Amino acid sequence: MGKSLGALIFTGFLLFLSFFTSPSQAQTCNGLALPSNQVYSTCVDLPVLTAYLHWTFHQENSTADIAFRKTGTSPTNWVCWALNPSGGQMVGSQALVAFQQPNGSMTAYTTSIDSLGPSMRPGTLSFRVSNLRAQHSNGETLIFATLHLDANLLSTNQVWQEGPLTSGAPSMHSTTGDNVRSIGTINFQTGAATAGGGASNSRLRKRNVKKVDLFCSIFLAQIHGVLNAVSWGILMPCGAMIARYVKVFHVANPAWFYLHVACQLSAYIIGVAGWGTGLKLGSDSVGIQYNKHRNIGITLFCFGTLQMFAMLLRPKPDHKYRVYWNFYHYAIGYATIALSITNIYEGFDILNPEKKWKSAYTGVIISLGVTALVWEAVTWLIVIKKKRAVGSADKYANGANGGNGYGDRTQQHA
Repeated sequence: MGKSLGALIFTGFLLFLSFFTSPSQAQTCNGLALPSNQVYSTCVDLPVLTAYLHWTFHQENSTADIAFRKTGTSPTNWVCWALNPSGGQMVGSQALVAFQQPNGSMTAYTTSIDSLGPSMRPGTLSFRVSNLRAQHSNGETLIFATLHLDANLLSTNQVWQEGPLTSGAPSMHSTTGDNVRSIGTINFQTGAATAGGGASNSRLRKRNVKKVDLFCSIFLAQIHGVLNAVSWGILMPCGAMIARYVKVFHVANPAWFYLHVACQLSAYIIGVAGWGTGLKLGSDSVGIQYNKHRNIGITLFCFGTLQMFAMLLRPKPDHKYRVYWNFYHYAIGYATIALSITNIYEGFDILNPEKKWKSAYTGVIISLGVTALVWEAVTWLIVIKKKRAVGSADKYANGANGGNGYGDRTQQHA
């Protein structure tokens, strides 16, 4: 009787625990039925983001049929799974991306993650991918593909991720919590897979250092963008507008000159700081180069330095070489402004921040452009009026100095 009562109590205790056990916690990849009863020889439960990977490796042609499964997704999220032979991080990954379109259809494509703020646009990978497709149902997204693997990809790093959609396109995922722990290794031949959580203490310390480096790089990239947008992209055009429009007014002389110099000197100093952060980012991102952005940045630094020397070598207004200096100063200055704005938009495409930042800068540039057009018209009217006034005064003076100048002007008035 006592044994029966003990067994009954024990069974009741197990039933009580089962009520508090989440189905998702008990769920494993072996218990998940894939659509169309597809069967894979190997599957692993990925430790974070409620994700699973199924695959079958074909030794004869070194291909792997894979199915990546992410549960708990919504039509406003994107998901991806990637291989990264260069290390256990997102940068350098060769990714498969999928998300749902507003009309309900699924989009799936490949993309290379080559920066901290990738564009996530379709692109080619370092290996061939075929039979790529995706589907979404019952709150989960699946990506199917056949990977044609090189020898260095048979045992490598894997990364998986999810993030929000902005205007129908993938945007930056969270950089905290499970989103920075979604890394591991995979061996397609043996079926072995390890996750970041199972690393040794030394490997964990190295990974924590990499996370700190990642956060520092993201922060440095943001500082780089802000410094260059403010200096080259805003202060420099404002300084040029001061020199062109304010000096027309005699009451602003010579204040306009000191304002112009202060504005451009501040832009140059801040711009050099931004250029320095760019050099640091380049040295920390070995193998990742943005040649167009880099080359324009170097050109801007050279042009800005030339303008600083021009300020020291400025001839007096009545010097015979002043006209050549003016041409040089204006040409380099306007070229610098044009290249600055171009390179800032290049930076937006690389860093891929939230859309509001690019829109805000575009609004600033449009405002400066409209202001410049208005002042261009106003100052031209002032200059033309002054020239007419000077012309009338010269005509009167020439007539008065002639033999019958005064008499002629009297007869005209008469």
